[in-house]
Amino acid sequence: MATDKEKANQEAAAAKEKAQDSKKQESKKAAAKKKPTAKDQLKAAQEQINQLTKEKDELEDKYLRAEAEMANMQTRYKKEQEQLLKYQSQRLATAVLPVIDNLNRALEIEVDDEASKNLKQGVEMVAKDLNKAFTDNEITKIESLGKKFDPTLHQAVKSVPAEDGQEPETIVEVFQDGYMLKDRVLRPAMVVVAQ
Repeated sequence: MATDKEKANQEAAAAKEKAQDSKKQESKKAAAKKKPTAKDQLKAAQEQINQLTKEKDELEDKYLRAEAEMANMQTRYKKEQEQLLKYQSQRLATAVLPVIDNLNRALEIEVDDEASKNLKQGVEMVAKDLNKAFTDNEITKIESLGKKFDPTLHQAVKSVPAEDGQEPETIVEVFQDGYMLKDRVLRPAMVVVAQ
């Protein structure tokens, strides 16, 4: 017969073995829980695919927007360049308008002696060349006398009663010629309008 001491040792050994078996089973269960099944792996892979697809779509959208913005910027730049080229001579033309006004006033003066006639002929040549330069650069005089008053082309400085045969809003006198550069008014004509 076993003594109490041996019996206690056997029970302790049995308890220890039982505890070890219990730990092994828990480890197996934990390992089983940690090890994903094929279904879990497929689900995780699908979630990752969905996430990557979403990120790709967002990046593609950003790329397309940036590309469209660049195309818009290029179009805007091209239009601005065309506008600049189209009206590049505007500042020069505006600066030269008083010169042509003075030349036209000088040509209106009547001269009698030979020296004055020669001087006037020189002024006529300068005015002719300046008018040709204007024409070559699409700068045109606004025809006003006898035309209907147009506030986009004319500036009324005076109004007079309409005479017999004159239609109201007709320009009867031009104080200062107006000029256009292509389709843009450089300076409106200063006119007298019959009312």
